[in-house]
Amino acid sequence: MQVLVALESRFDRTPDGHVWSRGWAGYEFFRRYLDIFDEVYAVARMRAVDRSPPNARRADGPSVSFASLPHYVGPWQFARSYRALRRAVHIAALPPAAVVLRVPGPIGTLVEREMRASDRPFAVEVVGDPQEVFSPGGVRTRLRPLLRWWMPRLLRRQCSGACAAAYVTARRLQERYPPAPGVYSSGCSDIDLDDDAFVSCPRSYGIASEPWKVVLVGSLEQLYKGPDVLIEAAALCAGFGHHFRITIVGDGKHRAELESLAHARGQADGVHFAGELPPGNAVRAELDRADLFVLPSRTEGLPRSLIEAMARGLPCIASAVGGVPELLAPSELVTPGDKSALACKLRDVLTDPQRLSRLSAENLDKAREFHCSVLQERRSAFYRAVRDATEVWQQRRGLGL
Repeated sequence: MQVLVALESRFDRTPDGHVWSRGWAGYEFFRRYLDIFDEVYAVARMRAVDRSPPNARRADGPSVSFASLPHYVGPWQFARSYRALRRAVHIAALPPAAVVLRVPGPIGTLVEREMRASDRPFAVEVVGDPQEVFSPGGVRTRLRPLLRWWMPRLLRRQCSGACAAAYVTARRLQERYPPAPGVYSSGCSDIDLDDDAFVSCPRSYGIASEPWKVVLVGSLEQLYKGPDVLIEAAALCAGFGHHFRITIVGDGKHRAELESLAHARGQADGVHFAGELPPGNAVRAELDRADLFVLPSRTEGLPRSLIEAMARGLPCIASAVGGVPELLAPSELVTPGDKSALACKLRDVLTDPQRLSRLSAENLDKAREFHCSVLQERRSAFYRAVRDATEVWQQRRGLGL
């Protein structure tokens, strides 16, 4: 059986027909579906390019192909592309495949509309919380208040109408966007950590000499990850005589704005923008060089960058959003957007070697729960539920298997 996977990631197609991802959604990601399904047919935005982008990874491959949707960025381009998107989604959804919507997002919503029109079952993989995504400070658009009201309602409808539901959190998203009673539901992170992702033992900290080395990993396309809050907190700490060397791994349209902010706050020499790095060893090298991982996000599902840092035995501080409280103790959490609270937390944690050593051990133990061998069992159970519901629909329609 084929599975159609609708997702919000953007891809590039080169003249040889190969598809490339500049983020996490490479071929390895889609291969997880092949444990249960025969083929994966991904429906996503696609841009034609002359050559593969730097640090990109192949996304297509054996038994994984793509339906190309018009490429757009942001709500205004989506509105201008809406008719073309509707046509492309309608054509892509014609084969009687199993359907998995990675939501929230407009592409999943368009595919859901097609499914409801034909009374076809669909499953959801819930990877974020639109109520937090469109909170103040995250997305800068005049449509933000409308989207914050509308998108959670759409997601609740999608979850209640799904034949099966998987969530990247253990509890948080399920409580806010519940499935229908009796529907198969699972909590399972998106991340894939193999043996190479883990250090062999926790770190042991002594008194760290300043400047302390802090790292943040996340896209700068929006300010979801709170890099501006980290820069502001570092400036506050500098006023009390504590200094940081911050490395920000990631790139996007807000980079120049953040560079200007660092300069304005006297942190130009203390903030290093590493740009977008290929997943794997390059990112791990930055994590291994740091004393502390900080993720002052305004919104999260269950952040893969945080789990990757924990697997390297890094002490971590993060905002109490999404599923983050399922990963870190309350003592390592801060209110999103609160630069003063983050500054105090940075100072308290980094001046306590015993606490740093304890957090390293606790985080490494917690990260082992996300080893790929553990998570794939849960994913396969979810995919079987999707397959079974689709087979019932196919038999009812006389389509066979």
